[in-house]
Formats: sequence, C-alpha cells, structure tokens
Amino acid sequence: MYLIDISRNGKPSYDARVNQSLDNYFVNDLKLPGHGFMFYINKPSVIIGRNQNVWAEVDIDYLHEHDIELVRRTSGGGAVYHDMGNFIFENILTDNADDFGDYGHFAEPVLKALRKLNIDVKMRENSSDLILDGKKWSGMTMFKSGQGLAAGGTIMYNLNIENARKVLTEDQMEIQKGLGVRSKRSPIVNLKDFLPDGMTMADFREYLLKEIFEVKSLDDIETYHMTDQDWEVADKRLAETYGTDAWNFGHNPGYYDYADTEFDQGKLGINWTIDDGKLSHLKFNPFFKIDGDLNAIEAALSGKKPSRWNVKRAVKKAGIETVDEERLTDFLMSSFDKSE
Repeated sequence: MYLIDISRNGKPSYDARVNQSLDNYFVNDLKLPGHGFMFYINKPSVIIGRNQNVWAEVDIDYLHEHDIELVRRTSGGGAVYHDMGNFIFENILTDNADDFGDYGHFAEPVLKALRKLNIDVKMRENSSDLILDGKKWSGMTMFKSGQGLAAGGTIMYNLNIENARKVLTEDQMEIQKGLGVRSKRSPIVNLKDFLPDGMTMADFREYLLKEIFEVKSLDDIETYHMTDQDWEVADKRLAETYGTDAWNFGHNPGYYDYADTEFDQGKLGINWTIDDGKLSHLKFNPFFKIDGDLNAIEAALSGKKPSRWNVKRAVKKAGIETVDEERLTDFLMSSFDKSE
C-alpha cells in the first residue's frame, strides 16, 4: 500500500471540490497499480451523493452565508459536512474490485487503530456508518469503475457539529416531491474527547497513518506525489464538470436544467424542469441575500407555462427589491427559452 500525496507546489490541498474529484482521476485516468491511500482535510463543505436533491438535503441560505462549499460526489451516499476538524480517508484500487461493497473491509484498519487506544468503535449493523456509543463519527461511501474502486469515509476529530446540524437541515416541501436519494440522519460525535490527553489533530493524523501502514515513522511510508501532469488532467476535469455549479448545484434528480448569471450583488442560479411546455420544478440559488420572496416565484410558476407574462407577474408579486425586476425576468426567460 502507498500514500497518495495530493499537495500542490508543496502546500496541502484543502479545496473540497478538488479533493473530492481526485479519486475519480486515480481510478479512471491514472490507474496506478496496487493499493493507494488518500488522507486529507477539506475546508468547510457539504458533500452530497451523486443522486441526491440538494434542495431537499441542504439549507442553501446557510451554506452561502457561512461560505460553505457544496460538492457533489461521483459516487452515492448521503449528505455530510466537512471542515478543518475532520479527516477524509480513501482507498484507491485500479485492478481489483473484489471487495466492492464490503465497507467493513476498508474500515477495519481505522477501527483497529482506534481500538488500540481503548476506544470502543464499531460499524453500525446493516450500515456504512462507523459509531461510538451509538453515534456516528464516520460515514463511508464507495464507487466502482471496471476493475477499479474508491472506498473511504470521514474521521471526525473536532468537527463543528453545530454547523453540520444547521447546514444539513432538510426542506420538507422538497422531500415531499420524492426526488433523489434521501440521507439517513444520525447523531454524530467527535473523537477528540475520547483520545489520549493532549493528542492534537496532527498527532492523531501521524498515529493513524503509522498504524494503517504498519510503520514506525512516516518517512517509511511509500508515497506517490502528484505531478504537474496529474494536476493538468485534474484541473481539466474540474473545469469541465466537477468544479462547476451546474454539476454540484444543478445535477439534481428531477431537475433537468441549470443556469446562472451575475447581478451587481452577486451570482444567482436557477435549477428547473419544463415538461409538456410547463414548469414542473423550479429552485433559485442566490449567492447573496435577496430582499423579497423567491419561494413565491417558484410557487407561482409551478405548473404554468413560462410565458413572459407569467414570469413577469410572478416576479412583481414576489416584491424583489435586491435586483432589478426586469433584469431578473430577462434572465429567467432567456434560461427557460433555451430548454424548450
């Protein structure tokens, strides 16, 4: 087994959209032989499954107000919150997918390391969650591509649990639409209070890596360092798909189109579906605070033909003061026209 170093120009990568896309690159593009292992940290971010409806799973206003990034996986799984108090581990195999679906197999090295510290961790029965005293400290996910796979999860050292609770607030109206895979909410717990006194996050990282790789020094771990060529391909994938709002915010089951534009106040996105000439779904994604009721526009246009008269009337009734009504109407009409 070898460690995959995803630092760039000597600096660690904390960008969640970058980091979460790299497993796909290693499995589908680079295809290094053997068993690779990634171990990294993301800045505050919400990671959702490929087939989840972000509008149902996440408080988008809270997300934008607190500079939390949204990242859509290439694999399944539920919505989770990451920040600088949380590790992510991933196993990368490109030529042996025999253990695909066996979460316990990939969790065992981490569980074993924690048990050596007399921490009673286990895998929840019939689940991919790793728990302590019945509370989750890791949620795992994996994907398979040919004979390759990526499998891993989180390790909550000192996650901001309050941020996680607030940003992962479900929207009951969206849930009732039955679009996408729902998350299974569980109480969560940090491991920090159960670790030996004085064990910092850096100490914990070193301990885990030594135990997982069965070495006495980090210098003894065989390491693959990403090259400029690796980053060139990864950057291309990000620009095309994984780094775009169309993928992360717009790739929702039941919502077929996404568009955004820049207003003076910031960016505004919309996600919508037109069936038989009528709007069946519409959600706004404002990256700035809106004075007015965007939900009223969504409700007013639902089931209606997106004619200019209908759109202009809905915008006017919503009392939008932050942006010019005519510009907002023009943006909506130009977007709807492209999908018909």
